Amino acid sequence: MKVLNNDLKTSNFKAIYVLSGDDEFLKNSYKKRLKAAIVGDDQMNFAYFEGKGIDIDSIINFGNTLPFFSEYRCILIEDSKWFKSGNERFLDYVSNKPDSTKFIFVEKDLDKRSKLYKKVKDIGYIAELNHPTDIELRKWAGSLVNKAGKKITVTNMDFFIARVGNDMERLKSELDKLLSFTLDKDIIEEEDIRAIASVSLTGKIFDLVKMITNNKIKEALDIYEDLVALKEPPAKIMFFITKQFNQLLQIKELLFDGFSEQDIISKMNLNQYVVKNLIRQARGFDMAMLLSYIKNAIELEEAAKQGNINHKLALEMLMLTR
Repeated sequence: MKVLNNDLKTSNFKAIYVLSGDDEFLKNSYKKRLKAAIVGDDQMNFAYFEGKGIDIDSIINFGNTLPFFSEYRCILIEDSKWFKSGNERFLDYVSNKPDSTKFIFVEKDLDKRSKLYKKVKDIGYIAELNHPTDIELRKWAGSLVNKAGKKITVTNMDFFIARVGNDMERLKSELDKLLSFTLDKDIIEEEDIRAIASVSLTGKIFDLVKMITNNKIKEALDIYEDLVALKEPPAKIMFFITKQFNQLLQIKELLFDGFSEQDIISKMNLNQYVVKNLIRQARGFDMAMLLSYIKNAIELEEAAKQGNINHKLALEMLMLTR
């Protein structure tokens, strides 16, 4: 991100920028900032293309036209998949394009072995914008709280991030809600977070696993139905359940080996509030029970993937595991 920030600050732009990674907030933010810095609100010198079947002739014609009362022309392309499937005509074109034409790509998947990836690496910049660490999130969210003239403890900030999740777009939305909710307060308390901040998928999965392991099948099904109502794919829910069982096993092994709570937080690179809850939950298991849950979860997930059973039935069967 340092390269992107420096280019935005100096207005010294590269030929092509590729924004990839799993953090949609960062990709959208830099997409908008780069476009605004290169051509501003000028629509005469801006073109947008998206998805499969992009007309390469239109791109080349627009790119070869000199800017109209502007220093640059800007072409924004999203989800082209050219960095996986390739596009020889575009590859040839960028080698000879006018210096006044700047490209911004926003892509989900990149193949680092592709010719286009290697070419852009030579003449442009490829930014992998992934979810930041909890420390980075805490610093970023804390700066927004301070800017709003409020205070929050590290413990409460960790609780907020653990509750909301590490997606920056979601975090920003939930933080805006929290700041509005505490408009007449100087200090944000845990009770404020509980009152207004919605629980992330990870948080709901934690509750779901807790209900499963406590043999509270009705409560587990209620949580599952809530997730389905929120249009969370059943396969994704099963994946996160299996992932949490594996995290519990890892923590159980670390506790057995004598690791302290701080050591486990550092080793697992997770939010300390999340780790504390996982440690509390892991202490309620013996190793054999955890291994049994993981074995069943993996087998049922595989059976659902192969179409032998549906995911709802797989989850119900997992709930009956003892």
